[in-house]
Amino acid sequence: MRKLCLLAVLCSPFAHADVVLVEANSLMRLPANASVLHLEKLDVADYGTLLIPAGVTQVNIDQLQLGREARITIVPAERGIEMRVAHAELSEGSQINARGAPGTFEKPARPARDLSLRIESLQAPQLSIDARGGTGAPGFVGLDGGNGEEPGCTWGAAGAGSNGDNGGDGQPGAAGGQVRIELPRDYPGEQVNVRVDGGAGGKPGEAGRPGSGGKSKGCIVYRTDGGKSGRPGLAGQPGEVGTSGAVTIQRL
Repeated sequence: MRKLCLLAVLCSPFAHADVVLVEANSLMRLPANASVLHLEKLDVADYGTLLIPAGVTQVNIDQLQLGREARITIVPAERGIEMRVAHAELSEGSQINARGAPGTFEKPARPARDLSLRIESLQAPQLSIDARGGTGAPGFVGLDGGNGEEPGCTWGAAGAGSNGDNGGDGQPGAAGGQVRIELPRDYPGEQVNVRVDGGAGGKPGEAGRPGSGGKSKGCIVYRTDGGKSGRPGLAGQPGEVGTSGAVTIQRL
């Protein structure tokens, strides 16, 4: 009943909820029909994950607690997201993840989501943000060459095998995110770890294998020579690395 009430509250254009709890080793996804959320408390237990959908553009949190290896994962979107936290307590290994999505054969890689984060009070051994671009899609595998035809004893010669097709090139990786952070003046800079690397290029497609020539055949009068095998194709080229993002840190 509590979860149903929470979902109902979060369905308004400006959602407000008292407490959002994500249990250990579990995943919770916030509703996608609220663009702005205001949470009095967000508690993600050890190894839990809170998923923020693409439609959310602003999250205001009065009190944030992330357990060990807990995650806030932000779905990629063209529009950036703002997070404003009054007080945060982050445990070892916790992370805010705004990474882009890897490419597929149908869709290109997606860039990391731009993030603006303000934390007024912070207690954490490390503030870790991952805003790397998505990995490029792999290249297509080249088609194998067909095998040559078998010869007859009264006609023809063995057919040559066909060449294998070249593998496709890997697709480029997507861009890293633009991350802007506002932190308390006394929080050590060496404890801030933000990654905004461009996504790795896609792996090259493998070359197609050569087709085998038709096999030689011994006949009563003569022997038919075998056909030549085809040539293997060429492997594709790896995709280019995506453009790196940028990090700006300001002190409150």
